[in-house]
Amino acid sequence: MSWKASERLMDTIRHYARFPATGVSLRQMVQFGERPSTGTLFRASQFLAEELPIRLAHRVQELDDLPDGLNEMPSVNKVKDWYAQSFEEITQLPRPNLPADVRSRLTKPAKHYGRNTLKLSEATPNPSLGEGDTSGWGGLHASANGHGANKTKSLSRRYFAMVDDSSEWPPELQLYNQRFAQTLHGIKRRHDGVVTTMAQGILEYKRQRQRMQINESIQSFLDRFYMSRIGIRMLIGQHIALTDQSRHRDPSYVGVICTKTNVQDLAQEAIENARFVCEDHYGLFEAPRVQLVCNPDLNFMYVPGHLSHMLFETLKNSLRAVVEAHGEDKQEFPVTKVIVAEGKEDITIKISDEGGGIPRSAIPLVWTYMYTTVDRTPSLDPDFDKSDFKAPMAGFGYGLPISRLYARYFGGDLKLISMEGYGTDVYLHLNRLSSSSEPLQ
Repeated sequence: MSWKASERLMDTIRHYARFPATGVSLRQMVQFGERPSTGTLFRASQFLAEELPIRLAHRVQELDDLPDGLNEMPSVNKVKDWYAQSFEEITQLPRPNLPADVRSRLTKPAKHYGRNTLKLSEATPNPSLGEGDTSGWGGLHASANGHGANKTKSLSRRYFAMVDDSSEWPPELQLYNQRFAQTLHGIKRRHDGVVTTMAQGILEYKRQRQRMQINESIQSFLDRFYMSRIGIRMLIGQHIALTDQSRHRDPSYVGVICTKTNVQDLAQEAIENARFVCEDHYGLFEAPRVQLVCNPDLNFMYVPGHLSHMLFETLKNSLRAVVEAHGEDKQEFPVTKVIVAEGKEDITIKISDEGGGIPRSAIPLVWTYMYTTVDRTPSLDPDFDKSDFKAPMAGFGYGLPISRLYARYFGGDLKLISMEGYGTDVYLHLNRLSSSSEPLQ
Protein backbone atom coordinates (compact mmCIF):
# COMPACT_ATOMS: atom_id res chain seq x y z
CA MET A 1 0.00 0.00 0.00
CA SER A 2 1.42 3.38 -0.95
CA TRP A 3 2.05 6.05 1.67
CA LYS A 4 -0.25 9.06 1.72
CA ALA A 5 0.11 12.36 3.58
CA SER A 6 -2.66 13.07 6.07
CA GLU A 7 -4.31 16.49 6.20
CA ARG A 8 -2.81 16.93 9.66
CA LEU A 9 0.69 16.28 8.36
CA MET A 10 0.14 18.80 5.55
CA ASP A 11 -0.91 21.40 8.14
CA THR A 12 2.28 20.80 10.11
CA ILE A 13 4.30 21.08 6.90
CA ARG A 14 2.63 24.39 6.04
CA HIS A 15 3.48 25.65 9.53
CA TYR A 16 7.16 24.69 9.17
CA ALA A 17 7.31 26.27 5.71
CA ARG A 18 6.80 29.69 7.35
CA PHE A 19 10.24 29.52 8.98
CA PRO A 20 13.41 30.51 7.16
CA ALA A 21 16.17 27.99 6.58
CA THR A 22 19.61 28.46 8.19
CA GLY A 23 22.62 28.41 5.87
CA VAL A 24 25.89 26.71 6.68
CA SER A 25 29.32 27.31 5.10
CA LEU A 26 31.88 24.72 4.05
CA ARG A 27 34.36 26.03 6.61
CA GLN A 28 31.81 25.83 9.43
CA MET A 29 31.07 22.22 8.51
CA VAL A 30 34.77 21.42 8.68
CA GLN A 31 35.49 23.27 11.93
CA PHE A 32 32.50 21.64 13.52
CA GLY A 33 33.21 18.13 12.29
CA GLU A 34 36.90 17.96 13.15
CA ARG A 35 36.21 16.19 16.42
CA PRO A 36 32.99 14.24 16.13
CA SER A 37 32.08 13.16 19.68
CA THR A 38 28.80 11.77 20.94
CA GLY A 39 27.94 15.20 22.35
CA THR A 40 28.75 17.24 19.23
CA LEU A 41 26.97 14.71 17.03
CA PHE A 42 23.94 14.98 19.25
CA ARG A 43 23.97 18.76 18.88
CA ALA A 44 24.27 18.35 15.11
CA SER A 45 21.36 15.90 15.18
CA GLN A 46 19.31 18.45 17.12
CA PHE A 47 20.11 21.12 14.54
CA LEU A 48 19.22 18.83 11.63
CA ALA A 49 16.05 17.58 13.33
CA GLU A 50 14.83 21.20 13.15
CA GLU A 51 16.55 22.37 9.95
CA LEU A 52 15.77 19.49 7.58
CA PRO A 53 11.99 19.57 8.19
CA ILE A 54 12.01 23.32 7.43
CA ARG A 55 13.84 22.74 4.15
CA LEU A 56 11.65 19.78 3.22
CA ALA A 57 8.50 21.77 4.09
CA HIS A 58 9.53 24.65 1.79
CA ARG A 59 9.84 22.16 -1.07
CA VAL A 60 6.56 20.35 -0.37
CA GLN A 61 4.73 23.66 -0.31
CA GLU A 62 6.37 24.84 -3.49
CA LEU A 63 5.60 21.55 -5.28
CA ASP A 64 2.02 21.91 -4.10
CA ASP A 65 1.75 25.43 -5.50
CA LEU A 66 3.31 24.82 -8.94
CA PRO A 67 1.41 26.65 -11.70
CA ASP A 68 -0.25 25.51 -14.91
CA GLY A 69 -1.14 21.99 -13.80
CA LEU A 70 2.49 21.01 -13.25
CA ASN A 71 1.59 20.20 -9.62
CA GLU A 72 -0.82 17.52 -10.90
CA MET A 73 1.74 15.51 -12.85
CA PRO A 74 2.07 11.99 -11.37
CA SER A 75 5.87 12.14 -11.03
CA VAL A 76 5.75 15.57 -9.37
CA ASN A 77 3.29 14.19 -6.83
CA LYS A 78 5.53 11.21 -6.25
CA VAL A 79 8.43 13.53 -5.36
CA LYS A 80 6.18 15.63 -3.14
CA ASP A 81 5.11 12.49 -1.24
CA TRP A 82 8.74 11.43 -0.74
CA TYR A 83 9.54 14.82 0.77
CA ALA A 84 6.45 14.78 2.98
CA GLN A 85 7.21 11.25 4.16
CA SER A 86 10.78 12.21 5.02
CA PHE A 87 9.45 15.25 6.89
CA GLU A 88 7.18 12.96 8.90
CA GLU A 89 9.99 10.52 9.74
CA ILE A 90 12.31 13.20 11.10
CA THR A 91 9.66 15.08 13.07
CA GLN A 92 8.29 11.90 14.64
CA LEU A 93 11.61 10.47 15.79
CA PRO A 94 11.34 10.35 19.60
CA ARG A 95 13.88 12.56 21.43
CA PRO A 96 15.72 11.10 24.40
CA ASN A 97 14.81 12.23 27.93
CA LEU A 98 17.99 13.64 29.36
CA PRO A 99 18.88 14.50 32.95
CA ALA A 100 19.40 18.20 33.67
CA ASP A 101 23.19 17.96 34.08
CA VAL A 102 23.57 16.37 30.63
CA ARG A 103 21.33 19.01 29.11
CA SER A 104 23.41 21.79 30.60
CA ARG A 105 26.66 20.20 29.38
CA LEU A 106 25.18 20.06 25.88
CA THR A 107 24.54 23.79 25.90
CA LYS A 108 27.88 24.76 27.47
CA PRO A 109 30.80 25.20 25.13
CA ALA A 110 33.88 23.07 25.69
CA LYS A 111 36.51 24.57 27.94
CA HIS A 112 39.65 23.42 26.19
CA TYR A 113 39.69 23.58 22.44
CA GLY A 114 43.09 25.07 21.95
CA ARG A 115 43.54 27.64 19.22
CA ASN A 116 40.10 27.62 17.62
CA THR A 117 38.33 28.14 20.88
CA LEU A 118 34.66 27.59 20.32
CA LYS A 119 34.07 30.47 18.03
CA LEU A 120 33.29 29.05 14.65
CA SER A 121 33.85 31.40 11.74
CA GLU A 122 30.92 33.47 10.51
CA ALA A 123 29.55 32.63 7.09
CA THR A 124 29.50 35.30 4.37
CA PRO A 125 26.54 35.72 1.98
CA ASN A 126 26.67 33.47 -1.08
CA PRO A 127 27.74 35.53 -4.11
CA SER A 128 25.28 33.76 -6.41
CA LEU A 129 22.43 35.53 -4.60
CA GLY A 130 21.53 38.95 -5.97
CA GLU A 131 22.14 42.07 -3.89
CA GLY A 132 19.69 42.35 -1.03
CA ASP A 133 18.20 38.98 -1.87
CA THR A 134 19.24 36.73 0.95
CA SER A 135 16.68 34.08 0.18
CA GLY A 136 17.83 32.75 -3.18
CA TRP A 137 17.25 33.61 -6.81
CA GLY A 138 14.16 35.73 -6.49
CA GLY A 139 13.44 34.08 -3.16
CA LEU A 140 10.71 31.75 -2.07
CA HIS A 141 7.33 33.31 -2.58
CA ALA A 142 6.45 35.84 0.09
CA SER A 143 3.94 33.62 1.85
CA ALA A 144 6.60 31.09 2.76
CA ASN A 145 8.95 33.56 4.33
CA GLY A 146 6.41 36.09 5.44
CA HIS A 147 4.69 36.21 8.78
CA GLY A 148 6.48 33.45 10.65
CA ALA A 149 9.91 34.56 9.56
CA ASN A 150 10.39 37.69 11.67
CA LYS A 151 9.66 35.91 14.94
CA THR A 152 12.14 33.12 14.25
CA LYS A 153 15.01 35.25 12.99
CA SER A 154 16.18 36.12 16.47
CA LEU A 155 16.33 32.45 17.49
CA SER A 156 18.61 31.64 14.54
CA ARG A 157 19.69 28.06 15.19
CA ARG A 158 23.38 27.28 14.88
CA TYR A 159 24.58 24.23 13.03
CA PHE A 160 27.76 24.07 14.99
CA ALA A 161 27.90 24.11 18.71
CA MET A 162 30.89 22.85 20.60
CA VAL A 163 29.94 21.03 23.75
CA ASP A 164 31.68 20.20 27.00
CA ASP A 165 33.25 16.84 26.15
CA SER A 166 35.22 16.53 29.38
CA SER A 167 33.39 13.42 30.61
CA GLU A 168 31.39 10.44 29.30
CA TRP A 169 27.97 10.82 27.68
CA PRO A 170 25.03 8.61 28.71
CA PRO A 171 24.31 5.64 26.38
CA GLU A 172 20.93 7.02 25.28
CA LEU A 173 22.71 9.84 23.44
CA GLN A 174 24.76 7.33 21.47
CA LEU A 175 21.59 5.37 20.76
CA TYR A 176 19.73 8.45 19.56
CA ASN A 177 22.67 9.43 17.31
CA GLN A 178 22.62 5.97 15.72
CA ARG A 179 18.85 6.04 15.24
CA PHE A 180 18.98 9.52 13.77
CA ALA A 181 21.76 8.54 11.34
CA GLN A 182 19.74 5.46 10.29
CA THR A 183 16.69 7.62 9.63
CA LEU A 184 18.82 9.96 7.50
CA HIS A 185 20.19 6.96 5.61
CA GLY A 186 16.68 5.87 4.69
CA ILE A 187 15.75 9.39 3.60
CA LYS A 188 18.84 9.76 1.44
CA ARG A 189 18.03 6.46 -0.27
CA ARG A 190 14.40 7.43 -0.76
CA HIS A 191 15.48 10.67 -2.46
CA ASP A 192 18.06 9.01 -4.74
CA GLY A 193 15.73 9.12 -7.72
CA VAL A 194 14.47 12.68 -7.18
CA VAL A 195 16.30 14.28 -10.12
CA THR A 196 15.18 11.66 -12.66
CA THR A 197 11.64 11.51 -11.29
CA MET A 198 11.32 15.30 -11.38
CA ALA A 199 12.68 15.25 -14.94
CA GLN A 200 10.01 12.67 -15.75
CA GLY A 201 7.39 15.02 -14.28
CA ILE A 202 8.56 17.85 -16.54
CA LEU A 203 8.35 15.44 -19.48
CA GLU A 204 4.78 14.46 -18.56
CA TYR A 205 3.95 18.17 -18.43
CA LYS A 206 5.61 18.94 -21.78
CA ARG A 207 3.80 16.07 -23.46
CA GLN A 208 0.42 16.94 -21.98
CA ARG A 209 0.81 20.60 -22.88
CA GLN A 210 2.48 19.89 -26.23
CA ARG A 211 5.30 22.25 -25.29
CA MET A 212 8.84 22.12 -26.61
CA GLN A 213 10.29 24.44 -23.97
CA ILE A 214 9.53 25.12 -20.35
CA ASN A 215 9.01 28.75 -19.37
CA GLU A 216 11.16 30.88 -17.12
CA SER A 217 9.16 30.45 -13.95
CA ILE A 218 9.44 26.65 -14.19
CA GLN A 219 13.11 27.02 -15.03
CA SER A 220 13.77 29.10 -11.90
CA PHE A 221 11.63 26.73 -9.83
CA LEU A 222 13.88 23.86 -10.97
CA ASP A 223 16.99 25.89 -10.10
CA ARG A 224 15.63 26.47 -6.59
CA PHE A 225 14.43 22.91 -6.23
CA TYR A 226 17.67 21.24 -7.32
CA MET A 227 19.85 23.71 -5.40
CA SER A 228 17.84 22.93 -2.29
CA ARG A 229 18.31 19.22 -2.96
CA ILE A 230 22.08 19.69 -3.14
CA GLY A 231 21.91 21.40 0.28
CA ILE A 232 19.71 18.74 1.86
CA ARG A 233 21.93 15.94 0.53
CA MET A 234 25.06 17.76 1.65
CA LEU A 235 23.81 18.14 5.25
CA ILE A 236 22.55 14.55 5.35
CA GLY A 237 25.66 13.08 3.70
CA GLN A 238 27.94 15.08 5.97
CA HIS A 239 26.08 13.96 9.10
CA ILE A 240 26.08 10.28 8.11
CA ALA A 241 29.79 10.46 7.28
CA LEU A 242 30.62 12.16 10.60
CA THR A 243 28.66 9.49 12.47
CA ASP A 244 30.69 6.78 10.69
CA GLN A 245 33.91 8.71 10.95
CA SER A 246 34.19 8.17 14.67
CA ARG A 247 35.19 4.62 13.65
CA HIS A 248 37.62 4.88 10.71
CA ARG A 249 39.51 8.05 9.95
CA ASP A 250 41.34 9.49 7.00
CA PRO A 251 42.89 12.65 8.47
CA SER A 252 42.30 14.76 5.35
CA TYR A 253 38.54 14.08 5.39
CA VAL A 254 35.94 15.70 7.62
CA GLY A 255 32.77 13.85 6.69
CA VAL A 256 32.43 14.11 2.90
CA ILE A 257 34.63 17.24 2.77
CA CYS A 258 38.29 16.78 1.92
CA THR A 259 40.54 19.49 3.37
CA LYS A 260 43.23 18.61 0.80
CA THR A 261 41.26 17.98 -2.38
CA ASN A 262 43.89 17.46 -5.09
CA VAL A 263 42.71 19.15 -8.27
CA GLN A 264 45.07 17.34 -10.65
CA ASP A 265 44.06 13.86 -9.45
CA LEU A 266 40.33 14.60 -9.72
CA ALA A 267 40.72 16.28 -13.13
CA GLN A 268 42.77 13.36 -14.46
CA GLU A 269 40.16 10.89 -13.27
CA ALA A 270 37.29 12.92 -14.78
CA ILE A 271 39.19 13.09 -18.10
CA GLU A 272 39.61 9.30 -18.18
CA ASN A 273 35.95 8.71 -17.30
CA ALA A 274 34.66 11.18 -19.90
CA ARG A 275 36.91 9.72 -22.63
CA PHE A 276 35.77 6.20 -21.74
CA VAL A 277 32.08 7.17 -21.97
CA CYS A 278 32.79 8.94 -25.27
CA GLU A 279 34.55 5.92 -26.80
CA ASP A 280 31.75 3.70 -25.62
CA HIS A 281 28.98 5.95 -26.98
CA TYR A 282 30.47 6.56 -30.43
CA GLY A 283 32.25 3.21 -30.79
CA LEU A 284 35.59 5.00 -31.17
CA PHE A 285 38.96 3.28 -30.93
CA GLU A 286 40.27 6.40 -29.20
CA ALA A 287 38.36 9.44 -27.90
CA PRO A 288 39.69 12.96 -28.57
CA ARG A 289 42.73 13.64 -26.40
CA VAL A 290 42.64 16.00 -23.44
CA GLN A 291 45.66 17.97 -22.23
CA LEU A 292 45.74 18.92 -18.52
CA VAL A 293 47.81 21.86 -17.27
CA CYS A 294 47.76 21.93 -13.47
CA ASN A 295 50.11 22.35 -10.55
CA PRO A 296 50.27 18.78 -9.17
CA ASP A 297 50.51 20.09 -5.58
CA LEU A 298 47.38 22.24 -5.76
CA ASN A 299 45.07 21.23 -2.89
CA PHE A 300 42.09 23.02 -1.38
CA MET A 301 39.08 22.38 0.85
CA TYR A 302 36.13 21.03 -1.14
CA VAL A 303 33.72 18.14 -1.61
CA PRO A 304 35.54 15.87 -4.11
CA GLY A 305 32.26 14.29 -5.26
CA HIS A 306 30.91 17.70 -6.35
CA LEU A 307 34.09 18.63 -8.22
CA SER A 308 34.25 15.25 -9.99
CA HIS A 309 30.64 15.63 -11.09
CA MET A 310 31.18 19.13 -12.55
CA LEU A 311 34.39 18.19 -14.37
CA PHE A 312 32.93 14.98 -15.77
CA GLU A 313 29.80 16.71 -17.09
CA THR A 314 31.64 19.61 -18.74
CA LEU A 315 34.30 17.34 -20.28
CA LYS A 316 31.62 15.01 -21.61
CA ASN A 317 29.95 17.96 -23.36
CA SER A 318 33.26 19.10 -24.85
CA LEU A 319 34.18 15.67 -26.17
CA ARG A 320 30.73 15.18 -27.64
CA ALA A 321 30.99 18.54 -29.45
CA VAL A 322 34.46 17.68 -30.81
CA VAL A 323 33.37 14.26 -32.15
CA GLU A 324 30.17 15.63 -33.69
CA ALA A 325 31.87 18.67 -35.23
CA HIS A 326 34.68 16.65 -36.86
CA GLY A 327 32.85 13.40 -37.64
CA GLU A 328 33.16 10.03 -35.92
CA ASP A 329 35.50 8.58 -38.55
CA LYS A 330 38.15 11.28 -38.25
CA GLN A 331 41.61 9.83 -37.51
CA GLU A 332 42.96 12.71 -35.44
CA PHE A 333 40.72 15.00 -33.36
CA PRO A 334 41.85 18.41 -32.07
CA VAL A 335 43.01 18.31 -28.44
CA THR A 336 40.76 19.67 -25.67
CA LYS A 337 42.69 21.66 -23.05
CA VAL A 338 42.01 21.80 -19.32
CA ILE A 339 43.90 24.63 -17.61
CA VAL A 340 43.81 25.12 -13.85
CA ALA A 341 44.70 28.53 -12.42
CA GLU A 342 45.26 29.29 -8.79
CA GLY A 343 44.23 32.70 -7.44
CA LYS A 344 43.86 33.97 -3.89
CA GLU A 345 40.06 33.88 -3.96
CA ASP A 346 39.30 31.34 -6.65
CA ILE A 347 40.67 28.26 -8.29
CA THR A 348 39.53 28.47 -11.90
CA ILE A 349 39.41 25.54 -14.30
CA LYS A 350 39.07 26.37 -17.99
CA ILE A 351 38.01 23.64 -20.42
CA SER A 352 38.65 24.70 -24.04
CA ASP A 353 37.40 22.58 -26.91
CA GLU A 354 37.41 22.94 -30.69
CA GLY A 355 33.97 21.46 -31.08
CA GLY A 356 32.53 24.08 -33.41
CA GLY A 357 31.06 26.34 -30.71
CA ILE A 358 27.45 27.39 -30.08
CA PRO A 359 25.67 30.34 -31.73
CA ARG A 360 25.20 33.21 -29.28
CA SER A 361 21.43 33.03 -29.56
CA ALA A 362 21.54 29.44 -28.29
CA ILE A 363 23.67 30.10 -25.20
CA PRO A 364 20.70 30.72 -22.85
CA LEU A 365 19.30 27.33 -23.91
CA VAL A 366 22.42 25.61 -22.58
CA TRP A 367 21.24 26.51 -19.06
CA THR A 368 17.65 25.33 -19.50
CA TYR A 369 16.58 21.94 -18.23
CA MET A 370 15.39 19.33 -20.71
CA TYR A 371 16.69 21.18 -23.71
CA THR A 372 15.71 18.40 -26.09
CA THR A 373 12.81 18.00 -28.49
CA VAL A 374 9.78 16.08 -27.26
CA ASP A 375 10.25 13.21 -29.70
CA ARG A 376 13.99 12.90 -29.03
CA THR A 377 13.78 12.98 -25.26
CA PRO A 378 14.39 9.53 -23.81
CA SER A 379 11.69 8.22 -21.54
CA LEU A 380 13.39 7.98 -18.19
CA ASP A 381 13.48 4.81 -16.24
CA PRO A 382 13.27 6.06 -12.66
CA ASP A 383 15.77 3.42 -11.55
CA PHE A 384 18.25 4.44 -14.21
CA ASP A 385 21.48 5.30 -12.45
CA LYS A 386 19.79 6.72 -9.42
CA SER A 387 22.56 8.68 -7.85
CA ASP A 388 23.25 11.08 -10.72
CA PHE A 389 23.34 11.35 -14.44
CA LYS A 390 26.69 9.78 -14.97
CA ALA A 391 25.64 7.27 -17.59
CA PRO A 392 24.40 8.56 -20.92
CA MET A 393 26.73 10.51 -23.17
CA ALA A 394 23.96 12.76 -24.37
CA GLY A 395 22.03 12.80 -21.11
CA PHE A 396 18.94 14.90 -21.36
CA GLY A 397 20.04 18.44 -20.88
CA TYR A 398 20.76 18.36 -17.15
CA GLY A 399 24.56 18.25 -17.09
CA LEU A 400 25.40 21.94 -17.34
CA PRO A 401 22.56 23.54 -15.35
CA ILE A 402 23.06 21.13 -12.44
CA SER A 403 26.85 21.53 -12.56
CA ARG A 404 26.37 25.29 -12.31
CA LEU A 405 24.25 24.80 -9.20
CA TYR A 406 26.99 22.64 -7.63
CA ALA A 407 29.52 25.41 -8.36
CA ARG A 408 27.28 28.14 -6.91
CA TYR A 409 26.39 26.10 -3.85
CA PHE A 410 29.81 26.82 -2.32
CA GLY A 411 30.16 30.34 -3.73
CA GLY A 412 31.69 29.52 -7.14
CA ASP A 413 30.21 29.70 -10.63
CA LEU A 414 30.22 28.10 -14.07
CA LYS A 415 30.44 30.32 -17.16
CA LEU A 416 30.49 29.54 -20.84
CA ILE A 417 32.02 31.58 -23.67
CA SER A 418 31.70 30.32 -27.21
CA MET A 419 33.17 31.14 -30.62
CA GLU A 420 30.69 29.90 -33.17
CA GLY A 421 32.56 28.04 -35.89
CA TYR A 422 35.50 27.19 -33.64
CA GLY A 423 34.80 26.00 -30.11
CA THR A 424 33.73 26.69 -26.54
CA ASP A 425 35.48 27.65 -23.31
CA VAL A 426 33.87 26.70 -20.03
CA TYR A 427 35.16 28.45 -16.91
CA LEU A 428 34.58 26.70 -13.61
CA HIS A 429 35.26 29.06 -10.69
CA LEU A 430 35.70 27.41 -7.29
CA ASN A 431 35.74 29.54 -4.18
CA ARG A 432 38.92 28.95 -2.15
CA LEU A 433 37.84 30.92 0.91
CA SER A 434 35.12 28.36 1.74
CA SER A 435 33.34 30.88 3.95
CA SER A 436 30.25 31.58 1.84
CA SER A 437 26.95 30.31 3.20
CA GLU A 438 24.60 28.04 1.25
CA PRO A 439 22.35 29.96 -1.18
CA LEU A 440 19.04 29.22 0.49
CA GLN A 441 15.57 30.08 -0.61
